[in-house]
Amino acid sequence: MDNFKKIKFPQYSQKIILALGAESAGNFSVYKNGEIYTSGNFGDLLNKNNFVKFQEKVLSFLKTNKLKPQIILTDLHPEMKTTSWGETLAKKLKAKHIKIQHHHAHIFSQIQSRQPFLKSNDIYGVALDGTGYGLDGKIWGGEIFKFINTKSFNLKQKNKISQAQIRENADYIPQRIGHLENQTMLGGDLAIREPARVLIAILNKFLNKNTTYSYISQFYSKNQFELLYNQLQQKFNCQETSSTGRILDAVAVLLGFAKNERLYKHQAADLLEKNSAQPYLNLKPKINKITNNSRVSSVTSDVIYELSTTHLFKYLIKNLHRNKHRLAATAQLYIAQGLYRIIKRHSLQKEPSIILSGGISDNKIISDYFQSQEILANKKTGIARGDAGLSYGQIVCFLQKPISKLVFCK
Repeated sequence: MDNFKKIKFPQYSQKIILALGAESAGNFSVYKNGEIYTSGNFGDLLNKNNFVKFQEKVLSFLKTNKLKPQIILTDLHPEMKTTSWGETLAKKLKAKHIKIQHHHAHIFSQIQSRQPFLKSNDIYGVALDGTGYGLDGKIWGGEIFKFINTKSFNLKQKNKISQAQIRENADYIPQRIGHLENQTMLGGDLAIREPARVLIAILNKFLNKNTTYSYISQFYSKNQFELLYNQLQQKFNCQETSSTGRILDAVAVLLGFAKNERLYKHQAADLLEKNSAQPYLNLKPKINKITNNSRVSSVTSDVIYELSTTHLFKYLIKNLHRNKHRLAATAQLYIAQGLYRIIKRHSLQKEPSIILSGGISDNKIISDYFQSQEILANKKTGIARGDAGLSYGQIVCFLQKPISKLVFCK
């Protein structure tokens, strides 16, 4: 199994497992006999040539090493190419196809063993990226989960778990306890390629129509803006997202560090980071409590904490006359501080363990802030925090024995 990173992992399954990752940074991993073999990055699998090479390498790897997986893991997103191919491959090989939620896989990609979970009953996972299909059907990307150790359940928590779930022998249950405020992707995926669409939707929450246009007039004509504005009012082809990537993109466009385009992944967010200076320290995170009506998790809290990103943009608009390089840093620090404060509010321990993951978590301002708190459980893992490490995370997630059928899979 040359040219693959080999990582020893405790033996939790006698079965051979194949994980196909996601799309934007194609990779696959195979588990056998307590070891995980993980491939390199095949690039964006939306590129036809990249996807063909990816498929060929997966099949040749299995054939060369005489492996027939009994379990095939894919992303939860139903429209990903790896998800549909995984389903086809599972039928062909008579394997079980299991879908893993994108951000759960990100977090588990940063776990080399069960050690972080054995050390504490107060483990939090933070996943920051651009796009991930959520359990509620929305697009997630600025998420906080608490991983609850089932062995430490109190009576009230045990009563929330069915006997069927107990028979799953789950070790941990992920509970979504916080996220960035949902904002609107005006035009769906078009808002990824044109970040000003997200900016329009955010500014529309607290500015009138004409004032909103004044901030994006360099990107759209008056007629184009009218069409977009009407589309927003009618909520036509509008998708809610808690994505960190979309927020940083919109900040970069507002401050003038990025154009209304995307030539490569995380382009606007990268430009924002590169143009950052010393942050202002007078912006305090605004955290809202919202009622949790979710039915997708077996254990739910009464409330979910939401970090207001509209509050961030109100601050930026009010202070737009100030040094924009410092404002850029302020926006990134706001997200890091806000997410950390959510964890501190929720946690019963003074210093909870935090696992930081997702492509945006490589942002220096954000990662440096979390490291400064000395609570990170994954400072050095050797696995990419972003999608290039996702297939590895899918396997670790499965092997950790969460309540898979009801939480991780559909």
